[in-house]
Amino acid sequence: MENLGERLAAVRDRIARAADRVHRDPASILLLAVTKVFPASAIREAYQLGLRDFGENYVQEFDSKAPAVADLAGARFHFIGHLQSNKTRRAAELFHAFQTVDSAKVARRLDEAARPLDIMLEVRLSVEDAKNGADPAELPELIAAVRQCPNLRLTGLMTMPPWSENPEAPRQIFRRLRELGELHGLPQLSMGMSHDLETAVEEGSTCVRIGTALFGKRTKG
Repeated sequence: MENLGERLAAVRDRIARAADRVHRDPASILLLAVTKVFPASAIREAYQLGLRDFGENYVQEFDSKAPAVADLAGARFHFIGHLQSNKTRRAAELFHAFQTVDSAKVARRLDEAARPLDIMLEVRLSVEDAKNGADPAELPELIAAVRQCPNLRLTGLMTMPPWSENPEAPRQIFRRLRELGELHGLPQLSMGMSHDLETAVEEGSTCVRIGTALFGKRTKG
């Protein structure tokens, strides 16, 4: 963690270089710091360095951290894991944004919390059985369902490609998400992580989810 400032500068430089290659403004790309498995102190340190958006994967884990970061004015917490419908009530109290909504049921349950929430729809664009997300063919119906929820603001799409050490491997998936965003009028795209953020930025990502490149390898226990 002693090198967080240097790591943050390096990530921002990578984003800027990738954006420059495709004539994009790097300021249009949100750096979402993924802090799952890391303590609240990591969030506080990143906040002191200017980061304001943080991604967490587990409701229960963030629930335990939330009191220690409640005083961080302007901080926004994004849920980026698989959301179980029985945890939506507490999740809606903890988070400002949800990037992984993939069913009308989850959307309606979030809406019932009666809090303004930003919503992204997770799209499944790989053949991996383990991946969550809505099928592209389901998007029109899902978009309509979310837009019927008065407390939800639909902002865009998110995807999680199969893991590959090759940063070029997910390019077609990222391109497909951009095409779907254009088709449905959803300009915000959450795609790209520490190892493939350049590819994602080149293909139109507006939010890169960065954990390892900022905080190092995650170790539990």
